[in-house]
Amino acid sequence: MKYAHENLANVKEDILPLIEEHWEEIALNKDVIKLNPDWDAYAAYDYIGSLRVYTARQDGQLMGYFVVLVSKALHYKDHTFANNDIIFLRKSAREGMAGIKLIKYAIKCLEQEGVSNILINTKIHQPFDVILERLGFDCIERIYSKCLR
Repeated sequence: MKYAHENLANVKEDILPLIEEHWEEIALNKDVIKLNPDWDAYAAYDYIGSLRVYTARQDGQLMGYFVVLVSKALHYKDHTFANNDIIFLRKSAREGMAGIKLIKYAIKCLEQEGVSNILINTKIHQPFDVILERLGFDCIERIYSKCLR
């Protein structure tokens, strides 16, 4: 498996089928909330230098991604935070250490650019908390959701 920090424009076509697979596996309220990425917003974040796309590829084929938004923290202006947007690894690539290596690769890259804190959210119905805890992450918050339509 090869890990890289890739440009959105270079990975977009490869990421489309994985996003669909990801949505099918983890999304809730699918009857109401349909998958419809705002590619213009992603491009805008990429343009201002906030978007990071870390990838895992096997023989050139995209097997997973870890996408974060990097910005100064609103409450802590002396610090730069990386907030997880999406993270996914194809089921066929989950055996072994591929997911851990992808996260470690991203941590290394983010640390090198001066990021102070990385925030990764997990789904209650599809947790990978044990992996994050092994990597030194702490559980610090819960998010509640209510679908209104």
